[in-house]
Amino acid sequence: MKKKAILGGTFDPFHNGHLNIAYESIYKLGLDEIIFMPTGNPPHKSDKKVTNAELRYEMVMSGIKGESKFKVSKYEINKSSFSYTYETLKYFNSKEKNTEIYFITGADCLMELNLWKNVNEILQNCKFVVFNRPGYIYEDIMLQKKKVEEKYDSKIIFIDIPLLDISSTQIREKIKCHEEISYLVPKEVYGIIKANKLYI
Repeated sequence: MKKKAILGGTFDPFHNGHLNIAYESIYKLGLDEIIFMPTGNPPHKSDKKVTNAELRYEMVMSGIKGESKFKVSKYEINKSSFSYTYETLKYFNSKEKNTEIYFITGADCLMELNLWKNVNEILQNCKFVVFNRPGYIYEDIMLQKKKVEEKYDSKIIFIDIPLLDISSTQIREKIKCHEEISYLVPKEVYGIIKANKLYI
């Protein structure tokens, strides 16, 4: 049976931190493939300005170029309605036969999991994986992990990743302040940001 993981995000922009998480997940979980899933209409960001979906998709595509175990999906981008994780997992479980689906997210999302739609369905339809994030204490993550597992009678996998302290927000702020960001993103992504004058 194949093991594939969905790694979702706004990817606004896609950066080296995302690649770091993907590589570490491949090694630590023995995955056959990582599917990057740029969000289309994320319900939790409906009040924020998000870069055009096609441009975000293009950034991910260019950022993973040449990586045989990395793919990118347009499933959520192509949806006209809000993108809910439980629907995405249902879709991939029906599409990917003889495949174990993992869903990878950060400690910040674990802390807010009770706000997600149909949490029980999410946890039943994947192996739910949480990685540490800068600013989060290990003991707090473990406590929340235990609470969620007990509430939904499920098992959550925690992976301790040597993190690159990079965020899309930080990159956008640096661009606004005319600071250099080429060392934070893949070369091709940097080219797209410059060509389209993003985040200025």
